Amino acid sequence: MGEVRLCGAAEVAPGTMRRFEVAGRAVCVVRIAAADGGEGGDEWYAIGDTCSHQDYPLSDGELWVEEREVECPKHGATFSLRTGEALTLPATRPVPCYPVRVEGDDVWIEVP
Repeated sequence: MGEVRLCGAAEVAPGTMRRFEVAGRAVCVVRIAAADGGEGGDEWYAIGDTCSHQDYPLSDGELWVEEREVECPKHGATFSLRTGEALTLPATRPVPCYPVRVEGDDVWIEVP
């Protein structure tokens, strides 16, 4: 599919997650504020929004900013925002990760 414009940067507040549908896929987009408080250095992540243990939306879970992880609200499995790796049980399989690029106010992700 290639690169797709997902949203405007203002649609995802720093320190939050939001679910988007892209090409029939549920994607959890995460924005973490820059350490210095400047918008230009914010970190953006995009991972599959469905827990690999049971089909539950990760975007409804808890964001662990310092760890760069998200916790599934159903059974507490955690996933790396950087790699999609399942870090705690009961999940054992990773979720997909999508490269994110921010240009101006536009947030883009790469969808295979």
